[in-house]
Amino acid sequence: MYYKLAPSLLAADFGRLGDQVRAVDEAGAAYLHLDVMDGAFVPSISFGMPVIAGIRELTDKVFDVHMMVEEPGRYVEDMRKCGADLITVHAEACTHLDRVINQIREGGMRAGVALNPATPVSALDCVLDQVDMVLIMSVNPGFGGQKLIPYTLKKVEAVRRMMDGRGLHGDIQVDGGISPANVRQVLDAGANVIVAGSAVFGQDPAARTREFLEIFKEYEI
Repeated sequence: MYYKLAPSLLAADFGRLGDQVRAVDEAGAAYLHLDVMDGAFVPSISFGMPVIAGIRELTDKVFDVHMMVEEPGRYVEDMRKCGADLITVHAEACTHLDRVINQIREGGMRAGVALNPATPVSALDCVLDQVDMVLIMSVNPGFGGQKLIPYTLKKVEAVRRMMDGRGLHGDIQVDGGISPANVRQVLDAGANVIVAGSAVFGQDPAARTREFLEIFKEYEI
């Protein structure tokens, strides 16, 4: 199994955004995690298409767009035009989840489905075979700097069992409260794509990226 770091740009210094993107890119981060918030599905508002399109010019890393918006299907085509490679939508935000997954895949992008902490993994039963990635939120979405909710690791374990039971090889991403101090617990639970915001951008982004990647190597041996 491969392991990937997806630094969350929501925690970056937007006054030095270009420099910080280049720092994590050159340090080896495979993905850039882009949290799009609408102020309705979650309380906060983040950034939208113009910012994403501007960042796209700076790097060829995978754009991992996390849509924390109501009815995200409305924006799939716009995100594709901005350079999204992978779009993750919340099961809780989609009236017709199957349709949105198909929209994403028909646009030539990979599709992910996210679950909030209190949403059971059974919400994935009918769509697990259709998605490239499952995102388990380990905090309630909308704000950075929260502590990881311990019971969410049981959900990671459950999703990995579901995938293994169906012979699937999709990714499991975890987002929220992850640092070098606790990331091994998340990897042990079965995740292989790690989102980290303040743990990367709070200090030296390049050094913190490399610190995560060194831990990942322990699991790739």
